[in-house]
Amino acid sequence: QVQRVESGGGLVQPGGSLRLSCVASGSIFSITAMGWYRQAPGKQRELVASITSGGSTNYADSVKGRFTISGDVAKNTVYLQMNSLKPADTAVYYCNVADFGGWSVSWGQGTQVTVSS
Repeated sequence: QVQRVESGGGLVQPGGSLRLSCVASGSIFSITAMGWYRQAPGKQRELVASITSGGSTNYADSVKGRFTISGDVAKNTVYLQMNSLKPADTAVYYCNVADFGGWSVSWGQGTQVTVSS
């Protein structure tokens, strides 16, 4: 089964930057995309950014212009460069993988991002 290891989270001041990394392994068939989700306390998990095996990217409106997703889907690696961070970005960030059936319904441990002065 697919497993994901996220890293790079931490405590940062508003306006600061962080770079998250994820490596996936296990049984991944016909991978089509990787992406980053986040979940803040009391909020639903939301898709922040995604990248397809062809390199196409997509971003949530709340992070567009501030976050950049990159990586090598074929090698099951993905990154999230987060700039101009705001307190509203505080959440646990998770990466995920997709095949032709859609996003995996299992999750890794995630990495905590806290934006506070």
